[in-house]
Amino acid sequence: MSNVGNDSVPAQFLTFWLGEEVLGMDIRTVREIIQCGPMATVPLMPSFLRGVINLRGSVVPVIDLNARFGRPPAKVGKKSCIVIFDAIRSGERTELGLLVDAVSEVIKIAQDQIEPAPDFGMSVRRDFIRGIGKVGKRFVILLEPDRALDVQEMAHLCEAAQEVVTS
Repeated sequence: MSNVGNDSVPAQFLTFWLGEEVLGMDIRTVREIIQCGPMATVPLMPSFLRGVINLRGSVVPVIDLNARFGRPPAKVGKKSCIVIFDAIRSGERTELGLLVDAVSEVIKIAQDQIEPAPDFGMSVRRDFIRGIGKVGKRFVILLEPDRALDVQEMAHLCEAAQEVVTS
């Protein structure tokens, strides 16, 4: 991050709900937030790939963050949204969508208010977490999108799912 060396400079995070948890991701990776609408399902894909959407003529895969974290697939509700963000695959920018229960707000968290992810008690893989942001009396789980939403890893999981079905 560009804030290295100055712990008091806050970074901005888009926060969103996933069940009862508040998670956040660096706002600089977020392109837009859209209302959840129809998605085309893709056969033989793992459960975390909810489908694809047409975003102004581009095909954008939508990741069910609940399923990606090993939980039951998300139930789409009135407040469900898709967060469109940039991921990097083989050095190239790729647009992906994240299905979340609801978008909350953009918040600022100073670097000295971000603690490392704990070794226990997390419902998300530790390497998926950048840290735990302290905001007043509450905590926000800050995602490490390069790991949690690693396009290479997800592509390998998709390939593995297809191989299991075809063998």
